[in-house]
Amino acid sequence: MSDGKNPIAFPSSARTHAITAKFKEVQRLQQERNALAAGKKGSKTFDPANQRTDSSKASLTESFDKSLYSNGDKFAGYNTSISAADGDNEDEDMDGDGTNRLTGQYTATAAQVNEFARGGPTEEMDIMDSKEKQAQISNRMSDYQRRQFNRKLSPTRADAFAKDGDANADGDGQTYKQVMAEREIEREEERVQRILKDRQAKGEDGVEEHRATLKDKTPPPEEKPADAPRKRKKRWDTDVEATPAPESVNGDAASVTSKRSRWDEPASQTPAPASDSRSSRWDRMAGSGAPAAAAAPAATATPTPAPAPSFIGFGTDISSRNAPLSDQDLDRLLPTEGYKILEPPPGYEYTRIPRPQGPMPPTLFDQQPVDAAAIARAAPEGVPGVGELQFFKESDQAYFGKLADGSDENEMTVEELKERKIMRLLLKVKNGTPPQRKTALRQITDNARQFGAGPLFDQILPLLMEKTLEDQERHLLVKVIDRTLYKLDDLVRPYVHKILVVIEPLLIDQDYFARVEGREIISNLSKAAGLPSMISTMRPDIDHVDEYVRNTTARAFAVVASALGIPALLPFLRAVCRSKKSWQARHTGVKIIQQIAILMGCAVLPHLNGLVDCIGDNLNDEQTKVRTVTSLAIAALAEASSPYGIESFDPILNPLWTGARKQRGKGLAGYLKAVGYLIPLMDEEYASYYTTQIMQILLREFSSADEEMKKVVLKVVSQCANTQGVTSAYLKETVLDEFFKAFWVRRMALDRRNYRQVVDTTVDLGQKVGCGEIVERIVGNMKDEQEAYRKMTLETIEKLIASLGAADIQERLEERLIDGVLYAFQEQSVEDIVMLNGFGTIVNALDTRCKGYLPQIVSTILFRLNNKSATVRQQAADLISRISLVMSHCGEEQLMGKLGVVLYEYLGEEYPEVLGSILGALRSIVTVVGVASMQPPIKDLLPRLTPILRNRHEKVQENTIDLVGRIADRGAESVNAREWMRICFELLDMLKAHKKGIRRAANNTFGFIAKAIGPQDVLATLLNNLRVQERQSRVCTAVAIGIVAETCAPFTVLPALMNEYRVPELNVQNGVLKALSFLFEYIGEMAKDYVFAITPLIEDALIDRDQVHRQTAASVVQHIALGCMGLGVEDALVHLLNLLWPNIYETSPHVIDRIILAVDSIRTAVGPGIVMNYFLPMLFHPARKVREPGWRVYNNCYVQMGDQMVPHFPDLGEVGVREELMVMI
Repeated sequence: MSDGKNPIAFPSSARTHAITAKFKEVQRLQQERNALAAGKKGSKTFDPANQRTDSSKASLTESFDKSLYSNGDKFAGYNTSISAADGDNEDEDMDGDGTNRLTGQYTATAAQVNEFARGGPTEEMDIMDSKEKQAQISNRMSDYQRRQFNRKLSPTRADAFAKDGDANADGDGQTYKQVMAEREIEREEERVQRILKDRQAKGEDGVEEHRATLKDKTPPPEEKPADAPRKRKKRWDTDVEATPAPESVNGDAASVTSKRSRWDEPASQTPAPASDSRSSRWDRMAGSGAPAAAAAPAATATPTPAPAPSFIGFGTDISSRNAPLSDQDLDRLLPTEGYKILEPPPGYEYTRIPRPQGPMPPTLFDQQPVDAAAIARAAPEGVPGVGELQFFKESDQAYFGKLADGSDENEMTVEELKERKIMRLLLKVKNGTPPQRKTALRQITDNARQFGAGPLFDQILPLLMEKTLEDQERHLLVKVIDRTLYKLDDLVRPYVHKILVVIEPLLIDQDYFARVEGREIISNLSKAAGLPSMISTMRPDIDHVDEYVRNTTARAFAVVASALGIPALLPFLRAVCRSKKSWQARHTGVKIIQQIAILMGCAVLPHLNGLVDCIGDNLNDEQTKVRTVTSLAIAALAEASSPYGIESFDPILNPLWTGARKQRGKGLAGYLKAVGYLIPLMDEEYASYYTTQIMQILLREFSSADEEMKKVVLKVVSQCANTQGVTSAYLKETVLDEFFKAFWVRRMALDRRNYRQVVDTTVDLGQKVGCGEIVERIVGNMKDEQEAYRKMTLETIEKLIASLGAADIQERLEERLIDGVLYAFQEQSVEDIVMLNGFGTIVNALDTRCKGYLPQIVSTILFRLNNKSATVRQQAADLISRISLVMSHCGEEQLMGKLGVVLYEYLGEEYPEVLGSILGALRSIVTVVGVASMQPPIKDLLPRLTPILRNRHEKVQENTIDLVGRIADRGAESVNAREWMRICFELLDMLKAHKKGIRRAANNTFGFIAKAIGPQDVLATLLNNLRVQERQSRVCTAVAIGIVAETCAPFTVLPALMNEYRVPELNVQNGVLKALSFLFEYIGEMAKDYVFAITPLIEDALIDRDQVHRQTAASVVQHIALGCMGLGVEDALVHLLNLLWPNIYETSPHVIDRIILAVDSIRTAVGPGIVMNYFLPMLFHPARKVREPGWRVYNNCYVQMGDQMVPHFPDLGEVGVREELMVMI
């Protein structure tokens, strides 16, 4: 201040007025000076609001959009900050958009708008991203899940339960006391930051954000008031305050060394000479010539590299021309008055990429095309002891780069060698080929205790924290942890918290298998470390300041409880849930019990009393969040224990009902959810009473605009309706009117979240009050102008009629129903399966009552079959398939004949999906009408179907084969044998189709055709097909031969099949044996007549050198033995057993499995006594390869026929008999 008075003498208010008056005086003088300058120029006027003069250029102010470029606050209506807290911090009484509305909400909610803008949690990846980026787990995470990267791996903890009793004697880890002290500091820091944020939001922090700065009237530093509030030091002011400018006697700033812009630093390290231009604090950030920059290295412990030498440009050097403008240049170019230098916004961080020192990168013309993906994933060459890897990502260099640095391992210490050994093994596990991974994983597992827990986890856990990790890599690294836990056992105690930091995020992963892996790791960890160690490690995280940490800790504690037992953890949970020190601890304790109920299900029943007792008092907690999570935990316990356990909830019923009357918003939603799960557990009398009491609150909340509240209310209404004690009369009088008024509105049909719940609740109400009552109320909606609303109505009616039938639908309601269905079906703009299912269900339920409406329905179908849209035609054909049985019941053969002719004309359809539906409709008509009455005649229809068999579309193939098989089964005489043989040749290609249904249909059709025209010609075709090289075709042919044998009797097939075995070709003989296997499997007991005839062929196969021969022959023996059990062919089976037994020493797993099955089948047929003579001598043989198959057969025999083995055990004589005991007996 220029008056020289000490500002300390002013009181607070007086000082404020003085400063304000002084500032206004300076502002007035500035405006007068600017106005005078504008008057001298003559053509410009000065605007005092923005301190700028008008330009001589054309003005844009006359035609601009004032809604976009108005002078008002451009941030009006926007949030000025983003809350860092979770969704639970919202005001309970507010609606979804943050307003205290009392009216209904008729626009999209904020959550829906955000989802449409940013996509849901399961939104597909950006197709422009690279495949590597799409495969990364972090790119699929939600914002909440990404908070795991905010956590750091904690220091190693001291083992408080070590045997030496003094785990931290050498300072090798944090003690429990130190960890709790850190948590206390974090909580205090979070509290202070929250207070500062609140003050800043209210404008009480003393910092003026858009304050104008006048550079020529800055008061000197020494004249600042001594007791004035200290301005907070910002990083922008660090250098300015460190280097004050020298001052003259009169208080004005003295001439100082001219400042350079920080942009000039790389180009010149020589300080610029002094000039009259003013310095700016922006330029004191960097620059070797500034005093602040020279003093900065002395104040820091980090060494600063020496500046690079300057190079003087010559020739065509244009670097100075491209350099950024300095402050001196800007002062010369721009007027010195009328401008101000703006302060950087709060929180601004300038990020500058340092200029590389060295040769410049190649220009556009020098660059060569390179494959970036190949470089990123190429493994480094020359990594000793690793071998060839599948890939090597760029991020792996940070973890495995040491392996390629070329260091001499002979000079390394033992610890360094151990570190490199672990590094190589982990690199093989993560990036190696499957054999490399298997070998490395086994080495890590076997040597885990030699490596030690520290070196292992210090390398594994940082890898799991990497953001570029993919699913396969994470799975492999988690498997490494799982394997090492078994080996390390209690050695993992100092690293329990580190492991939990990495594994806990898996518990909330989107992938189900990742969640299972996480639970398995934590379960094994708790068994290895023990309950005391787990509690002491996880206790500090229970009241952590971060809600994410508390949430994942609660889930981890639930896994610990499931692994070590709820009773062991119950005392600790009781203490946590009743904590008086921290509400976060109570909240987390209740959440642990909720997660235990979700995870363990009905296993909580034995401990239900203790769990409810832990959380019962929290229903009256002073914190809203604690009350809410308590009600949700009670709901989870009730759901897990259903339909038992109501006695355990008796103590909390009264506070639950009392709280439900007091709560509002999210708290009320939790209480209602708990009530909804408790009512089904009650007896009828109590259920009726409590439903009556809670229904008043439900009816009031019908009009709530909160989406979550709607979902809960609908669920509770559904649960109450399903309870035995609630009568239909009560629901009709009290609930139905308000329910349909609140929820059956058009807007609900567009709400994806509650659409399904409204339909299910309506169906549950219909189960109690009857189908007619509900249909009467909503049948008019099928003529609504909104298609989504019509679809919702038809889906509800379809579910009601499918479960309850149409018996209570009156005649007038029946007419309205058919009328509405026809209207909804015809007016749909998008063909939906819901409409098709609803139409078919309603018509089939009404059955013969539809007779009067069939002409109109058929005319609608015919009209839509002629539509130009393929989906419309397909839907019409599908509808014929669904209502053809009803048309048959109503005696409408004429209408069906008309439909058959029309469908026959449409067999030239070009779209395969539509053609498949048309063929399906023809098949349904043939089924109900019969071959004789079919229009068009079968002799005209079948030739049209033969070319369609060549269509490669799966739906067309399946429906065509089914239709041909139906014709062959019911009207084969209508078509000559030549046509059937042509169809057989077409069907051969269907035997190797990918879809199992097509292969099954083709095999069945072979059986029908063989029955129609005789097996000889069909069998000749099939036997020729055994000669092809494709295995799948030969297998399907063998199945078809078995079906033909079952259909036409085995004696028609076996001679030709046995004769075909004489062909000296491996594929043919294998095919014959496989056909015999299917044949004896299908014919069952009929095999007894053919056992002796087939035995020589099986003898030859069982002594063949080819393993596959013996394997397939064993399958034949298996099916023969199972089919002929107790039918008098035991001598042949014993003969086959003699040939089969030498194969028991085979090493191939496929062969030995078939041999064991065949032996077990013969044992079932001939009894265990005979087979025991074979394996008893093997049980105690000195050779392990002899003992193992013997014990395998013995174990199977003991499990299946243990009682029948007793008479056949050998007599071991007098071994172990005590003579004196026998005398006493």
